[in-house]
Amino acid sequence: MTNSPALARNLMRSHETAALATNLPGDGHPYASLVLVAADYDAAPILLISDLAEHSNNIAADDRVSLLFDGTRGLAGPLTGARLSVQGRAMRDNCGRLRRRFLARHEDAADYADFADFGFYHVAVERGHLVAGFGKIEWIDGADLLFPSAGAAAFDALEPGAVSHMNEDHGDAIQDYAQYLLGGTNRDAGTGWTMTGCDPEGCDLRRGGEVLRLGFDTPVNDGDSLRGALVALARTARANAS
Repeated sequence: MTNSPALARNLMRSHETAALATNLPGDGHPYASLVLVAADYDAAPILLISDLAEHSNNIAADDRVSLLFDGTRGLAGPLTGARLSVQGRAMRDNCGRLRRRFLARHEDAADYADFADFGFYHVAVERGHLVAGFGKIEWIDGADLLFPSAGAAAFDALEPGAVSHMNEDHGDAIQDYAQYLLGGTNRDAGTGWTMTGCDPEGCDLRRGGEVLRLGFDTPVNDGDSLRGALVALARTARANAS
């Protein structure tokens, strides 16, 4: 399958929700629930969940989890679309980077993120099962599925400023990305989009309940290459608009 890890990572990065499967203590039955999700720079899932939730109790007893990212919504034939099941271990981790990236993607979660019973988790990915349509099925090892994280420290330093700069000074370019590169709904209106995050492979956009993923042609690793990628995409968007 062509560039399967990149397709799988795009599914993880593009979705703001996933189905979380955990194991019920005692009988071991799988328990599925809906969770909000964000992605770290390497695409590893980030969760914010309550200790009072059933899935949190399950994770405390057995940290093995599976997350389903569904890319089939809205398709006339859902089984022709891509979906990814990620297997790994959910580990509580309240580090600042995970908190910042999650809350940037899910702004409303700031209302309860500091409640005593809530905690951030990262999923240590072990493997993924990608189904990209009929007959296009593949297991991907975790080391191949995740993007190399060597540049995470550099991105952690530059991302907040870059996102703020785009939203404050280049809002028109963000609207152009949504309208002319990504086919955002209400295409003619095309206003109200903001950038919520950047990573080496692309940026995330939001307008209310809509989210869009803006992918880069090639990965970036520093401020200069990020700026160059965004400028090039803005030029392409303007050309598409004319």
